[in-house]
Amino acid sequence: MGITGSIAAYKSAYLVRQLIKEGADIKVIMTREATQFITPLTLSTLSKNPVLTDLVADKEFLWNNHVELSLWADVMLIAPASANTIAKFAHGLCDNLLTAVYLSARSPVIIAPAMDEDMWKHAATQRNINTCIGFGNRIIPVDSGELASGLVGPGRMAEPNNIVDFLVSHFESKKATAATIKPFTGKKVMVTAGPTYEAIDPVRFIGNYSSGKMGIALAEALADQGADVELILGPSTLLPKNSGIKITRITAASEMYDEANRAFRTADITIMAAAVADYSPEKTAPEKIKKNAGAFLHLNLVKTPDILRSLGERKKPGQILIGFALETTDEVTNAKEKLRSKNLDMIVLNSLNDEGAGFQHDTNRITIIDKEEQLHKFELKSKQEVAKDIVRFIRDHMQPVSQVSNATNK
Repeated sequence: MGITGSIAAYKSAYLVRQLIKEGADIKVIMTREATQFITPLTLSTLSKNPVLTDLVADKEFLWNNHVELSLWADVMLIAPASANTIAKFAHGLCDNLLTAVYLSARSPVIIAPAMDEDMWKHAATQRNINTCIGFGNRIIPVDSGELASGLVGPGRMAEPNNIVDFLVSHFESKKATAATIKPFTGKKVMVTAGPTYEAIDPVRFIGNYSSGKMGIALAEALADQGADVELILGPSTLLPKNSGIKITRITAASEMYDEANRAFRTADITIMAAAVADYSPEKTAPEKIKKNAGAFLHLNLVKTPDILRSLGERKKPGQILIGFALETTDEVTNAKEKLRSKNLDMIVLNSLNDEGAGFQHDTNRITIIDKEEQLHKFELKSKQEVAKDIVRFIRDHMQPVSQVSNATNK
């Protein structure tokens, strides 16, 4: 467990105590700045292990082997993680024991950020967070509330009990995976989620109201059933809780196109749940566009790449390709046309005319249209339950060829 220089370091004592009660064996590494907020003595007493702060112990001149520490751990947790340490992680800087252990870590790394609102929202911090996510690190979302500066907003470290729940879920998932061969074990799955943002100038973009909830729920449901999942995620503030999901962050439709085509090459199942912009500005202004005296601002828009069509054209025998259709008029007719024209194996239809369905909602009502254009309707449910319905439908009706062949051979 790494503790960095943040006022939230006082919460680390409660966190260590709760983890010990859960049966964890903890070795604490503190940065020198962290020791100004809470004493190593407190944490060594609670963890029942010496607290480490330096690569070389000052008095004994002994080397704290960062490689051995990283190999010892089943998981590396940094709580609180300051903006400074997150920046070091993102850029591979190694100037203390904690960053040395991080760069040597072979176990999952879970980061619980803590900082003031402005620091959290700064573009540099968000870029560094996304870089860490790209490395496969998990980020425990910050809480909103009163901050040390007196401001009220996002940036608080998650409460210790929520961090403990996150870790318990991580280990329970590993146990379940090890104990059970699940329906999608051995299957590579790509899921896209969230919106895309098409830049007009450095401060404005064309986007939509997608939150990414549906795609994230699908990624989690598939991972729970044993799939090797890569989630290609647009600009969403949400993240999956399952630590086994690989997350690739993108912003624009062109980036989604490149990453989806890359991942599709080895995917057994692909679910395109992202709300990709259909149009993008022909040119992005290098500076902020000023409001002029005229009544109108004219933008020339060009079509973004049709990602789903490009995948349908490249689809190989045995691959399953699933699309989503969010419609407002002629829903079934439009969804069936999309199913045929883009060479899909099934399409998930939801309508903005259904109360509780669509963007920003925690619920959804879907209709699945299969390859034979048969309709399978479902009631309004939470997006987590909708995701489970979709995964069950794939399992029962659309197994990849390789899975069917293996079953037949047995």
